[in-house]
Amino acid sequence: MGVELTHQYTEYIAMEDQEEVEEDVSITDWDLVYHVRDALLSVKTGDRSSYHQLVGVLHHRDRSAPDKVALLLTSLKALSGAVSYINDVDHVSLLQSIFGMSMWNCVPDVMDALLELIICLAASNGKYVDLCLDMLVNNFMPPMESDMLRHPRGQAKRDQVLPRVHTGLEVIVDLVPLAALKLSTTVVQKRPMFFRKDFNMDRLKCRMEIYLKNMLMLEGSAIREFVGNSMLVEVVNMMLELDVAIGWDELLRDDPSKGIFIMELEDEEEEADDDGQANDGELPSTLTLRNLGKNVTADLLDSLMIQFLEHLEACAEKKRLSEVFETLLSSFMATILNTYKSKFSQFTIFYACALDPENCGVKFAQTLVDLFISTCNPPVTRMSAVAYLSSYLARGKFLSAAFVMNMLKRLVDWCLRYCEEQDSDMNPKAHKVFYSACQGIMYVLCFHMKSIMNVPTLKSQLLLMPIEPILKHKLGPLEVCLPSIVNEFLKQAKAAHLFTISKAFIFEDLLESDLSRDFGGLERLDMFFPFDPCLLKKCDRGFIRPHFIYWNHVKTTYDDDEEDSSDEDIADDFGVLNEENFMEEGMARSFDQDIDLDEFDYVMNKMSITPKNTSGFHFGGQRMPSKIRPSTSPESL
Repeated sequence: MGVELTHQYTEYIAMEDQEEVEEDVSITDWDLVYHVRDALLSVKTGDRSSYHQLVGVLHHRDRSAPDKVALLLTSLKALSGAVSYINDVDHVSLLQSIFGMSMWNCVPDVMDALLELIICLAASNGKYVDLCLDMLVNNFMPPMESDMLRHPRGQAKRDQVLPRVHTGLEVIVDLVPLAALKLSTTVVQKRPMFFRKDFNMDRLKCRMEIYLKNMLMLEGSAIREFVGNSMLVEVVNMMLELDVAIGWDELLRDDPSKGIFIMELEDEEEEADDDGQANDGELPSTLTLRNLGKNVTADLLDSLMIQFLEHLEACAEKKRLSEVFETLLSSFMATILNTYKSKFSQFTIFYACALDPENCGVKFAQTLVDLFISTCNPPVTRMSAVAYLSSYLARGKFLSAAFVMNMLKRLVDWCLRYCEEQDSDMNPKAHKVFYSACQGIMYVLCFHMKSIMNVPTLKSQLLLMPIEPILKHKLGPLEVCLPSIVNEFLKQAKAAHLFTISKAFIFEDLLESDLSRDFGGLERLDMFFPFDPCLLKKCDRGFIRPHFIYWNHVKTTYDDDEEDSSDEDIADDFGVLNEENFMEEGMARSFDQDIDLDEFDYVMNKMSITPKNTSGFHFGGQRMPSKIRPSTSPESL
């Protein structure tokens, strides 16, 4: 502590006592400590004048004047030296002043002195540890009334405050290891909540973004061993909370026809011009990027996910992604997996897999298939698992065809065993786990059949798979699964000569039947393909897109001869059986051929894959659409 500061402090105290002080008076650091110590001790004797002067220094709000800054700095340093004389009975107002201070209102020297005092208090008495942690966590963000984060100076101040805050937390946890548990709890409890109607949305967005940054800093800090897992879990919860709050169902409720929206965002430049209007004539104006961009919740989630994906990249660079992935996977299994309204949060684990396909990517798929196969899990969880698995295998550009085949084999083997054990007829509700697996197999092959058939060894494996007897079984999966997927699969299977007895299959203009609607019940997990294109603009463009397979880029088995094929040819090749033959095969149809246009629109709203032309009934012979709807339709949520 320099002579100038000690002189300022002495002059202040003298003025308060109305005593004259010589200009050349110089007081040592220890003299100041003794003065503060005496002020603290004098409270017990009833003489509170010096104590009140000390508290008054900490209460000064005008920190711009050099003399005020000097007084504050000197007082904080002196208090650090006399911290053992502070107690929570006689010095309540002093402690309230200390713990109520915000580093965001201080100059760097004062920040350092305040941090030193907080650390000394935590180390001196266990009673203060919780208060010290609370105070530092409060400094994750500027004061509630402040808008500084929205200005350049606020960003500069952030870079001064946050490193000091996290240094203090690390030192306290190092000195008091039990503080780590309290720290995790405090961070979770103090995070800003989204549903605050009295809050300015821009300010709330800034506060949530910086709070997330602090949580990720803790996860990557020297004390991550103690708090890292809890921070990751809470970050996922934070994003999921926003995710389910994005109400597509509310946007579409007034006009059911608006449910027919089809988009696959493989190239935004082709779909929207500068003002956000669709310019290819195919996208309705229901829920495009332009509409979603106006959703403040989606915009906030987009920003938070970008921060998290950047954090995953940093973990990968530091060779610790596998460590983080363990927690991320556990969190996914506990929360996202069975959350039907999750639209975007799952892309965090998708991106982690993309960063490390050989480890994280493989483990994610294997975990899902194990979860599906295990009969210990409830049906709803198994259906979610196979939906995530099939969507992941279809969309992950980073997955090899050999690995996709390996996962498919496990699903096919399970389906075959299931068929061998069943002697019942078609029943969507009773066998919904089986139907979800069949639909997942067909969905994946819609994306990968061509690439698999191009590799001789994989082609042989696919031809040897017992897919045909599964689909021919009297459980009738082709009658229950989504017609759009069944049609595309059969068309590709025909071109690839995947089946030897084509007349066993119907290939007509299939519409969704009552059986298909019943499949999955009200939750509509039958249509849940969670890794359909991500609609969060910045997140998709900056992170997901390079690792994602869009339908526009898929080569199908019929690409080479599509010009020469017609719907009639396909129907003839597969055979259209009469009702008598149909019954012999145990696959009686229950479609209502008299469906009207309004009902047809309702049906199309629920399909995970919709054709380009949704104006009529006849789409069975078309290729899968170049535009694919978002991960879940509103009604399926």
